[in-house]
Amino acid sequence: MNVRPPSDPLITNPTLAVLGFKRQLIYHLHFWAFVAIAPLILIQWQEEHRLLSVLLILFCLNALLVIACLRFRDTYFLQGRLFPLLAMVAAAYSTSINGHTGLYWAYPAATALFFLLPLGEAIVSNLVFLTVMAVVSYHTFPESEFWRIAVSLGLTCVFAMVFAWLVGKLQQELTRLATTDPLTGCLNRSQLADILNSQIQMRERYERVSSLVLLDLDHFKTLNDRWGHQTGDRVLKELAVRLRKRLRDTDQLFRIGGEEFMLVLPETRERDADTLAQQLLTSISSQPFLDDIKVTASASVAEVSQGETWSVWLNRADQALYQAKSQGRNQVVDARRPSQGGSGTPTSTPG
Repeated sequence: MNVRPPSDPLITNPTLAVLGFKRQLIYHLHFWAFVAIAPLILIQWQEEHRLLSVLLILFCLNALLVIACLRFRDTYFLQGRLFPLLAMVAAAYSTSINGHTGLYWAYPAATALFFLLPLGEAIVSNLVFLTVMAVVSYHTFPESEFWRIAVSLGLTCVFAMVFAWLVGKLQQELTRLATTDPLTGCLNRSQLADILNSQIQMRERYERVSSLVLLDLDHFKTLNDRWGHQTGDRVLKELAVRLRKRLRDTDQLFRIGGEEFMLVLPETRERDADTLAQQLLTSISSQPFLDDIKVTASASVAEVSQGETWSVWLNRADQALYQAKSQGRNQVVDARRPSQGGSGTPTSTPG
């Protein structure tokens, strides 16, 4: 984990915002667990429960390391896996020597697992924990109490599991709604900077090129005026379907404006991106939309250049798209590299 806190005004990516809140949850769970457990070290030591005291010391040290790493290094120490291990061992051992006093700690320990571990790992860990606690309880308490303990602890785990699962599904749905265009299902601008920056980093570190294609429908306002906005929306939805059919799994499709789309093509040279753009324009112009509406589009292609920012990269493509529009539309213009000068040389498809 390596994210800024959710209060950071620089965070615009919804995925990072969700991770930021998870970071705060992890931070507070470890902080308050440390506050609650630290005094017990002295109590157990005075009662001559040395091994339990050592386990609690290790638990508190782990909590402090997690807190320190989150605050000062923005990393999650050992991905939090020591917390459940130490909590389960300490709760089981404390129950075996302290009876009900130790049993009370099993409930928060079981619940905390679902907020610190991935759901699958939390379920497996809790099954192991329930088994261990059942064995300890069977040998520590009367049979009537054993069944109450086993059922109540099991129900606590089930309720916590369902709650964590629903929260996870809610987070996924909110992230999807925040990062996709509701009409076409394409990505929206919220992740644009992060994705372009990731391609720039691949270029800088590993010399892996990427290209982007801007595609804009021609005379879309006229289409809306003639056929209505509802028809225009249907055209945009069908266009998104057509574009996706030509993309690889690694490619990403954005809707960045009313009728403007962007394709991010990893591991793709400008000439290959140009070929794809030409094919896309042909497929748009050759087959009518909604059976009788003919549409054309203009496009630009830009391969990332070393040393440029994502905004410069996108601006080069935008300038080339403007040139494609001004030179008659229904054509592709390749953006010039920064060292080439000029704005682009058009390559036209039949209109």
